[in-house]
Amino acid sequence: MMYYEFDSLFTVMFVLVFAIIAVSFIVILVRGVTEWNSNNHSPKLSVEATCVAKRTNITHHDEPIAGDISGAHGYTHSSNTTYYAAFEVESGDRMEFHITGLQYGKLREGDTGTLSFQGTRFLSFDRHISQREDVSFEIERSSDVEVEVE
Repeated sequence: MMYYEFDSLFTVMFVLVFAIIAVSFIVILVRGVTEWNSNNHSPKLSVEATCVAKRTNITHHDEPIAGDISGAHGYTHSSNTTYYAAFEVESGDRMEFHITGLQYGKLREGDTGTLSFQGTRFLSFDRHISQREDVSFEIERSSDVEVEVE
């Protein structure tokens, strides 16, 4: 009798957990497709904007080697960095976009330029170089340095 109750409880729990995972997966998939479709149907806009903030989100992952959850064989450590930039347009509205690491590195807070986006999708930011910015440099060469090669 007890075995039958455990078997039926296990079946119910298995189906319930499977249903929760399946519904969660479907909801995430539908949200992603909906946002992608909404972005594709939005117009591509280019506006004057200022970069007001930059941030990163770093996630760390520790996976056991050889599937051994006890950690006897050690762990593989990895991390993932997601980059974001917030822009303020002339109307005072602020928008935050997911950007690549290369775009993040080229951008600094206070930069002004032309922001191009489509819905929630970042397309580009063309920075205006101000007159006060010194973008040239010179390398000084000194004749006082002696190099000996043996």
